[in-house]
This record gives sequence, structure tokens and C-alpha cells, in this order.
Amino acid sequence: SNGDKYLDLILEKSLDREEHSEMVFSVIAEDGGSPPRIGTMEISIIVLDVNDNAPTFTQQRYLGKVLESMPEGSVVLTVLATDQDAGVNGDISYELSQAVGQSDSAFVIDPITGEIKLTKPLDFEAAQTHELSVRARDGGGLSAICKVLVEVVDVNDNAPEVVVSSFSSPLPENTVPGTVVALFSVRDRDSGANGKISCALQDQLFFSLRPAYKNYYELVTVSALDREETAQYILSVTAADAGSPPLTSTQTFTVDISDVNDNAPVFNQTSYTMYVRENNVPTAFVGAVSAADADVGLNAKVTYSLAAVAAAERPSCSCISVNAENGHVFVLRPLDYERLRQTEVTVSASDAGSPPLRANVSVRLVVLDENDNAPLVLYPGQESGPAPSELVPVSAEAGYLITKVVAVDADSGQNSWLSYHLLRATEPGLFTVGVQSGEVRLRRPVTDRDSVKQKLVVLVRDNGKPPLSATAALSALLLKDFSDVRLPHGSAATEDQGGSLTTYLIISLVFVSLLFLTSTALFVARRVCKRKELQAGHVLYGAEHLQPGLADAAAAGTLPRAYCYEISLTTGSGNSEFKFLKPILPSLPPQSCALGQGPEEGQDFPCVPVSTEDMTSDNAGTLSAGQFN
Repeated sequence: SNGDKYLDLILEKSLDREEHSEMVFSVIAEDGGSPPRIGTMEISIIVLDVNDNAPTFTQQRYLGKVLESMPEGSVVLTVLATDQDAGVNGDISYELSQAVGQSDSAFVIDPITGEIKLTKPLDFEAAQTHELSVRARDGGGLSAICKVLVEVVDVNDNAPEVVVSSFSSPLPENTVPGTVVALFSVRDRDSGANGKISCALQDQLFFSLRPAYKNYYELVTVSALDREETAQYILSVTAADAGSPPLTSTQTFTVDISDVNDNAPVFNQTSYTMYVRENNVPTAFVGAVSAADADVGLNAKVTYSLAAVAAAERPSCSCISVNAENGHVFVLRPLDYERLRQTEVTVSASDAGSPPLRANVSVRLVVLDENDNAPLVLYPGQESGPAPSELVPVSAEAGYLITKVVAVDADSGQNSWLSYHLLRATEPGLFTVGVQSGEVRLRRPVTDRDSVKQKLVVLVRDNGKPPLSATAALSALLLKDFSDVRLPHGSAATEDQGGSLTTYLIISLVFVSLLFLTSTALFVARRVCKRKELQAGHVLYGAEHLQPGLADAAAAGTLPRAYCYEISLTTGSGNSEFKFLKPILPSLPPQSCALGQGPEEGQDFPCVPVSTEDMTSDNAGTLSAGQFN
């Protein structure tokens, strides 16, 4: 303008580098010639950036999900912002401006890339969502903000929890079924299927689980309990969730069973047999009873005593005592086997429960024999009087039975086994004694050199340890015939201080008559008739008589009160203990002793008429049977 040769390029409207960062055009100059000439110049205009654009996020709200099990440093999401400016004005950096309701320490953002990472693991149970603010700032100072919402995804990382509200232990063993033992609840901090819980009881024989309300359960008894079988129950309740894999937790309940006195004492034997030797010392220990009680404490404390019995059932001996604490059995006083062989008592065992229970057992005490009784000689009697004389014919052969020593022993067993031995004799070689039978026999025939009167001492010994013994003194008269009875026997009577053979004969005849009378009435009647008719024959009958010691022994209780001998003699028996000797009395005429007549003057014995039918010339007559007490 105005003829200026310089041109001004004027900007007519605002430029926008973001729309056109460079403008290229031509300026043409034309002259006024003809033809005109023109000139052209290319003009390139570079539009310089001005920070007129703030950063812009691709999204105004970012939503991210992350598993609570993600480790530290894991990328949650990436934010992105753009700036249309260039250069420094277009350089964007990111930062977390704030974290709403949460500590920003759980997240960190990369300022260049915009990646949001975890600084620590998240916990769904602590916070299910995290809200963040991310600021993007360019180099010119302009910035923009976006929201980031992080949802924590639950994983099954929490096992179920069992919370016990009440628990009863110990339980009495008589607890009825259905009794509540424990009340507890279960919970799981996880959600969804991970938070669904089921409970189970491992041992359901005596206990079971019963749902109460919501997530509460009851542990109850289902059957009777017995402490003696199981004194303690350890119950395990398992709670499991429905996660994958499922997590479980176990709650243990230790239930102690308290004792109830429901068991009586039990003896270790059904009965007891104890032994004690007679003549024991007082308070002798003979054994022990033992009972056990399956209960515990006072219910199992056992005391012993003698059970009370009715008066009619009381034992014959009140000599037994039992220790209340240990069950030891004692005999309080010495015992005599001959008076008491055994006795039986009942021992009671009682516990200390309430009410107390008891059991009884039978205890039998057996008295063992000691060799404390010497043999007692019953025959011949050993009273202070003279020893009885046995009549032995000089014609007797070896083995002839002279007499028999009878003895008893109040002891028992081998202590009462008796043996007989010839201790002394006028002619030891003339006699022999049966070791077991006590029979005194001739060892050899009688000779003229043998003394008429023989004295013997027989030793009776038992088999005890040490053995006890007794002696029996007896005498034997060696007679040629009945005519020899007078002188030796008369002399013997003189030596025996006036003892008379006549007395013995009378006693013998009385006993024989009594035996015949008691045997049969018919025989007695016949015998009486014949005694009046017989006119000849005299018999002397020598027999043993009972000594007073036999009655004493029977009265003392060592023998039965009826002590009987049963004798059977036959004609021709040369070894009979009772014999009718053949009367050979040449010095006495037959008429001197007729029927109904007594002895003549000078005679020392009575004459008894006997029928000749009952006599033989060489042997003894027959005494059919008889008993004397």
C-alpha cells in the first residue's frame, strides 16, 4: 500500500496448531507489462504450539477388578491421558491425587505409563472396593483428573470359625440322652459359596450335632454314658466352607465323665478256701479277700466286714476276724481239729458311695490236723488195775491168735495211721504182732521151757511227724488143759491183789447170756430148757472184758457211743478169739457139778452146764453171733 515495495503478511484469524501445525501457500507478484510478468514465492508458515490444551483421559471413570490374593506389585489397571499440545506441553505425568476412604499406601501409579500397582495384598474382608483419583499433568501445568474404582474379588482364603458360647464338662455318667453339652456358632468371613458352612461331628455314637437357629449348633448326648467304659470323650467338630478348594476348621471338645456309684464291689474269686493248722497262735493270718470297685474316689473305696447272719445260720465258730481296710483274715484263737474240722463265714465288701453298694463272698476255713493226739488203746484196757490174762493152750500152733490190741487216734490222715510193734515180752521170740492189725499171735509153738505166764508190752505208734505212741500191757497164760487154770490163775489172782478168775467168768457168762437173749427169744428159751436138762459138762469161757477206758473214750467224743464188736466163731476154727475149751477135769466127778448146783468147796469158779451137743472133743464150740457195747 502507498507504493510500498514491502508486503505485510497479516493473520486474519486465530491459528490452531492442533488443527494445522503448518501452512504452505504461494505469493505471486505480477507487473503491469504486456504481457505481464509474474513472480512466485512459496511461503511456509509453521504454527508454534502454545499450551492451550489440558490433558484428556480416555475415560472419565476407570473400573478395575483384582483378586484379594494378588501379590504385591501386581498391575491393577492402566490409565491413559492425551494432550494435543506438542513438546513439553504435551508431556503427561500421572499421580494419585487422593484415595477416597482408603489409604493410598495400598496402590501406586507409574507416572509415565499410568499403571496402577499394588503395594500390598488386598483383603476382601477389610474392604471390598477401593476408589482412587488419578491426576494427569502436562508440561505446561495443565492437568486433568479421573476416577478409578477397584473392586476386590473374594477368594476362599478364610477358614470357617467356631465360636463356643457354652460348654459343660464334666458330665455325670447317668446323664439322660438329649442333654445339651455345648452351644456354639460358626461363621466365615468369605462371601458367596466361600462363606457357606457345614458342620460335622466325627464320633456320633454317644453325641450328635443338632442345629439350633441360624448358624448356631448344639452338641447333645444321644445314648447313655458309662464312665467305667470311657472316662473321657474327645469330640472333634469340623466346619467346612463350600469354596474351591474348601477350607475347614476343627473345634475339639474334651468331655470328662464324672463317676456315679453304680458299681458294687466285685471279689476276685467266687469263694475262698483258707487253711490253718490246729493249735495255731492267736490272731494268726490265714489269707486275704480282695474286692475291686470299678468306680473312682469314695465310690471305689472298699471296706470289709463279716456279714450279719441270722441266729439259726451262725457258724459254729466265732473265731474269724477280717481287717476292714485290706481284707486280711485272721483266726483269733487256737483251734482244735478234733473239735472243729471247718467253718464258713460270709465276708461283705462295701464301698463308700451314697447309697453304698455291697457284695458278699463265702470264706471257708479248713482246719488242718496236727499230730497232737497220741493213740488211745481201747483194748486191752490200760487202767490202774492188772493187765488181763489171755488163755493160750500149749497145743496151739504157730499163728494162733491170742488177742487183738485195739487202738484209735483222734487225729486224721496219716497222723491217725497206727502201727503195732512188740516192745517187750517175757519170751520175745514166742509172739508176733501184726503191724497193721494189732493181732497178737504165736510166732512158734509153745515148748516146755516157756514160762506159764507171759507178759507182753505192745507199742502203738501213729504215722505223724514226730510220731506219738502209746503202750498196751497184757499177759498170757500158757495152759495144757482146763485143770491147769486153777493154780496159775489162783496165783495170778494172788499177785493181782485178790483178783478172781471166778469174777471174770461170771461177768463173761452174764454178757454171753445177754447176747443170746438179745439175739433171739427162741434161742434163749431153748437155752434155758437145756440148762435144766444137762447133767454133765463144764465149760470155762475166758473172754476179754471191756475196760472203763472204752466208756471214757466214748464219753469224751473220740468214739461213737455205741462201740460194737461183732464176732462169728465156727467149729474147727483154731484161731478164734473166743473159744470153748474142752473140759478135762479128772479130779472132779461129774456129779459134783450137777444141774442147779453151785461150786463145791474149794472151787474158784462156777460150773455152767452145757449140752454135749455143743461140744467137740478137740475143738472149741460155736458162738454164733453177738454184740457187746
